[in-house]
Amino acid sequence: MADKPRIKLPKEAKKGEIIQIKTLVSHLMESGQRKDAQGKPIPRKIINKFACEFNGKPVFSCVLEPAISANPYIQFDAKVDEEGTFKFAWTDDDGSVVAAEEKIALKV
Repeated sequence: MADKPRIKLPKEAKKGEIIQIKTLVSHLMESGQRKDAQGKPIPRKIINKFACEFNGKPVFSCVLEPAISANPYIQFDAKVDEEGTFKFAWTDDDGSVVAAEEKIALKV
């Protein structure tokens, strides 16, 4: 479906700190409204869901619609109370999933 997603977040944070997380995944995001050279509709193929968890707990999720741009960029904030792993998942119309993980440590 897509290349390895790009994720930007700090490698460490203070306990209780709110951090900014930026993600970008490469994907054509075909809306299903265009036609090919023969005039046939090009099937819809978009990332329709994004979700982020931290240590197994939901942090952020959203449903994406056909009007979203190619290579969707998503930015959100999260509060870090412990060290752990952020898990990210982008789900395509066909059910395929691009997943990634990033760890964060607590500053001493």
